[in-house]
Amino acid sequence: MHSIGSRVLERIQQVCPDDLHREIAYDIGMTPDAFSRALSDKRQFSSLELVRLADRLDADLHWLITGSPDANRLTVAARHNFDHETGERDNPGREGDEAVIQDIALAYRQAYPEPQNPEPLPDYPAKARELLGEDFVRPFAERLEQRLGVDLIRLPDLSTAYSFTVGGRRVIAIPATGNWFRENWSMAHELGHLAMGHHDEGLAADVSEAHEASANAFAADLLLPEEVTAQFDWDRINDLELADAVWWLGVSTDALARRLNGLNGYVPQRVAFWASHPTQRLLRRCLMLDSEGDDVITQRMEDAAQRRFPLALQESHVEGIANGTLGKGTLAWMLGIDPEALEVDTPEVPEVEAGALADALGL
Repeated sequence: MHSIGSRVLERIQQVCPDDLHREIAYDIGMTPDAFSRALSDKRQFSSLELVRLADRLDADLHWLITGSPDANRLTVAARHNFDHETGERDNPGREGDEAVIQDIALAYRQAYPEPQNPEPLPDYPAKARELLGEDFVRPFAERLEQRLGVDLIRLPDLSTAYSFTVGGRRVIAIPATGNWFRENWSMAHELGHLAMGHHDEGLAADVSEAHEASANAFAADLLLPEEVTAQFDWDRINDLELADAVWWLGVSTDALARRLNGLNGYVPQRVAFWASHPTQRLLRRCLMLDSEGDDVITQRMEDAAQRRFPLALQESHVEGIANGTLGKGTLAWMLGIDPEALEVDTPEVPEVEAGALADALGL
């Protein structure tokens, strides 16, 4: 898209393909003829017209003008609930989550005022899996940050998982529920959104649906690639072996059943039986404890329920507080504590004698 007119046409096709051009023209204060000529690059859009157009199309004004996304613009994608019976997706908690997303974005903007240009993410699951390394589902969050440059935030205030970029930094935010296998799928799903450059703001319903489907396919190929699932004899597997497989793969029995059905056209009998039960029931009944007898199931649940922000982000705020450029409020929020209870190094405020103050004020 090399011209403003072509980018406007692209955005119209994305968000409102059925709207008449003359209606859009009237909405932004242009005549249909002037709008048509601007779309074909026979006249220029005025600054005011572009601002109105960006608002009308929910578009990035920086992108409309330059063809490049605004590095400081917050672009968000969310994991939607999917009803397997109706085939419908929704995200009823989005309005309530918006304030939390904006607070996260503020934390990044305060810590990193200069935008960055990160390396592209692998846009196919096999490469992402290779970069994440073996047995990545247990330290998934750490591997995302260390090997792919994607930050992971976990908060109890969110209703679902989100992914977004702020200042060029890629972030996945997930709810702290303790459900570690759903958390794994959410992280893989949102990684797909980021890798494919998705966002769900102002998109037509069919485009949003396509984004969700492709992100879910990315997650399936990342967590349950065909070459990995083919290593198991699902038709002869027993309960103990199935529990070990679910634990190692890091997915729920329901997700496993749906994936095997998609790959093979049927669900093996024992997998189908346990897919109708909570995954934790299978694990509690069959999973062996580690060599020291620790309750690894509860430990994994507790880890998935912990509030989490990247250490580098926290350290950047500590440095900002120490040099006086940041207050303590945002860091305290990240840690989930009262700002007054936060003990960090702060700049010393020099005492000023009353006489010196009066002289400075000309009194």
